[in-house]
Amino acid sequence: MATGAEQRNGLGIRREKPWLLPYNRKLRNVISISLRNLSLSPSLSSRPRGKTIDDDALPTTLISPAKLVALREKKSLGHSRSSSDLRRVPEHAISVESESEADGHANGSPRKNDANGSPKTPSRPSLAKMRRRSTLEWANASPQKRQEKLENVVADKMADVFFSLHVPGVEEPIYISEVVATTMNPTFRSFDLSLASPGTTRIERFNLRLWVKSSKWQSWRQLVDFSVQLSVLQYLGQHAEEAQRPLPPNAVLFYLRDGVYTLHSSLSDYAPAAAIIPPIRRSNSGRTMGTSSFDALLKLGKLDDSIQDALEARNRLAKDLEDLINANRGALSERDQVTEARDRLKTIEYAKKTVAKQMEKAQRQKSEKTSTLANRRELMATDLELRAKRRLEIRQSADSLPSEHAQQEQLRKNIESQRRRICEDLQVAYPIRPIPGKTLAFKIRDLQLPNSDILDNESSDNVAAALGHVAAVLQLLSFYLAQPLLYPLTPRGSTSTIYDPISLLKPSTTSAARSNDKSQALLRTYPLFTRGTPRFRFEYALFLLNKNIQVLLETTFHVRVLDIRHTLPNLKYLLYVATAGEGELPARKSGGVKGLLRVSARGGLGRERSDDSTSSALSGLLWHGGSKEGDGQVKGGKGAVESLKRLKGGLVRGGRT
Repeated sequence: MATGAEQRNGLGIRREKPWLLPYNRKLRNVISISLRNLSLSPSLSSRPRGKTIDDDALPTTLISPAKLVALREKKSLGHSRSSSDLRRVPEHAISVESESEADGHANGSPRKNDANGSPKTPSRPSLAKMRRRSTLEWANASPQKRQEKLENVVADKMADVFFSLHVPGVEEPIYISEVVATTMNPTFRSFDLSLASPGTTRIERFNLRLWVKSSKWQSWRQLVDFSVQLSVLQYLGQHAEEAQRPLPPNAVLFYLRDGVYTLHSSLSDYAPAAAIIPPIRRSNSGRTMGTSSFDALLKLGKLDDSIQDALEARNRLAKDLEDLINANRGALSERDQVTEARDRLKTIEYAKKTVAKQMEKAQRQKSEKTSTLANRRELMATDLELRAKRRLEIRQSADSLPSEHAQQEQLRKNIESQRRRICEDLQVAYPIRPIPGKTLAFKIRDLQLPNSDILDNESSDNVAAALGHVAAVLQLLSFYLAQPLLYPLTPRGSTSTIYDPISLLKPSTTSAARSNDKSQALLRTYPLFTRGTPRFRFEYALFLLNKNIQVLLETTFHVRVLDIRHTLPNLKYLLYVATAGEGELPARKSGGVKGLLRVSARGGLGRERSDDSTSSALSGLLWHGGSKEGDGQVKGGKGAVESLKRLKGGLVRGGRT
């Protein structure tokens, strides 16, 4: 007799009982699902459980060893089974023999006995009479054909599989498994449904849908749809390997917390067999067998009375409690209603406070938006008034607009003419003349300045003085042309410098590296002379000077410079372009600086005679190098110095008189 959670079936194999009772199996107890013997085209088996649906089921059919061999020869390639479901050969042989004997008795034929009178088992056919199975197709087949055959078998039997769980009343699935690719016996991952609602995890009926996709089907298709009732599942054991019989096609295994269950109806024989009650054997001997003593029977009776009293007391208490609840049901319902009313009142109070806060916030936002809208309206009104005034001014000034355009054009022409005159004066003050016999060689104020690549042919003092003149011309042109220089100049004769606000050459010594802002400015200043300065700083200063000439030509007059190393040719070309224009040059206005005028006896600034214009005459003589006649025209003389001396003597004589 079995003890505990174990029992033995009819074959004497010990099997364990499930821990969970059928009505305690819920969806929350399912932890995993697997599928065995996948079949893409499920059909009825030709021989389920040793039974037949052909002529072999007839009682008159003779089952002989030769026929068994022929049937075994004719047997086609069957469905692949899992490794734990393969049938043993001895068990199969015993079942075949028992079936043949049973059929023989059913037909009424006598059982063959041996010489001793015992039943005679049918003999196996001899190996010499058995025909060898034909293997010519596989023996002579090429490796490619074998590979194709194997691929066809795999394509027909294997597929990609996943499943989904559905519960009544919910349209969407509550769980979708992962996809197991190219398999016949998929085992899916464990899952936990504790995150679902209690109403879902406590049900015992759900639908299991299997979805497959193979080489035949390019899209997912539903293979089967099982309606699972957990209380009627068949228990297999603690592990799936404990199954002693082959599983049918598309057999679903459910892994619960107490073991493995299956759903397929053909596995009903996995259920534990009922205990076989042995027949009562009557003893032929006259000896009486003892059963129980009187004391044991008395104790058993007392124990039964105690149990009955306890059950009666329990039933009485349950009845009293039920009567008490029924008697006070009205009071209990009123108490529940009071509690519900209090909870509802609290909810209403909270909603009231929330709505009050929202109303206050909305009122505040409304006032802010109202004030903002009022300010915008005031600004729009002010803007409309201003625009009306501007339109009125535009209409009033429309009549004078042509005259203002003409005046502006005349002013522009006067400015260009004055610039031409000033550039002519600069050409006279700083004459740049070519050197005879040399190409692209010029001198400024009789100082030769070679190009940047041949500066060593001239003395350093002459080069420094010539560069000082060039710096002075560029400084004046930047003012008159209203074009600031990219690299500012400081003209000081032969010690002129140029400043680079963009780049900074690294000092060669460590002491110069540790400098402050003042020394940084000194490092950015480069000399236009070579005496007492590094050669590379002088060459860089000359490069910056040529860049200034290029900037003036390209930005002011839109003239392209071919080679910036030609300093004096480019400067000569700049002055030539600046003095080009139509019409005659305007005459210099008479008069000097207004602050130097004498105060007249009438209390105003003015000139009493033509001697007051000596400053203008002086500037004219300095620029033209001639003398001033009575008609205001400048004639040629001995030079600016002599003219200055003569004017100075005239001023002294005028003061004495």
